[in-house]
Amino acid sequence: MSAGIWGKLGGAGLGMALGGPLGALAGSVAGHFLVDREGAPFGPTPREVVFTTGLVALAAKVAKSDGVVAPSEVEAFGRVIEVSEAERPGVTRLFDLAKSTTAGFEAYARQLAGAFGDEPALLEDVLDGLFQIATADGALHEAEERYLHAVSEIFGFDEAAFRRIAARHVALSDDPYLVLGLEATATAEEVRARHRALVRENHPDRAIARGLPPEAVAIATARLAAINAAYDRIEAERGLS
Repeated sequence: MSAGIWGKLGGAGLGMALGGPLGALAGSVAGHFLVDREGAPFGPTPREVVFTTGLVALAAKVAKSDGVVAPSEVEAFGRVIEVSEAERPGVTRLFDLAKSTTAGFEAYARQLAGAFGDEPALLEDVLDGLFQIATADGALHEAEERYLHAVSEIFGFDEAAFRRIAARHVALSDDPYLVLGLEATATAEEVRARHRALVRENHPDRAIARGLPPEAVAIATARLAAINAAYDRIEAERGLS
């Protein structure tokens, strides 16, 4: 969430700008936020605000999904959500409110799915960020996996896509091919071509060029590292260098 996007103005204003359940959540935050930009404050909300607010809300829910919010998960949240020190208290309040509210995560996920349905890569960014937080304590607990699976389904990802995303964060049969979305029978050229395509699609510079918030850039960086690690392992096992 970049400086200048969130200002210390009216909490109710941000709620009106966002609308829906995410707007209701943001508008309830004490300390107050409002989109700080030129023009009408209640016009179309910048998508980086929708993206980050949704990510914060869903991150709070995944941290609480196993019943306990571990310090490592809070630390991971701080790494995924990048804000200035001045803005940190307000974002933390938003996280704490989402964590404590009885509102279901499904409504937040559906609002994000509606906002970014035509750009599934951004929804994949959200899932990657949630996985980073869920696995911060060194394990993916059953309740966390159920939560992430449910969010994935709301986002429109099928089982194969969910397993591909999960494989970047946890060992699923220790299969590097799964990370690349390939079968183990893929030819060497297919492996190379798929790796090149994934590097192009997931390079952080692409996220920067699209004007995405720092959260999306950080997530893309971690995702590219997982993709490269899987390819390096296949390359070593097959002697593709």
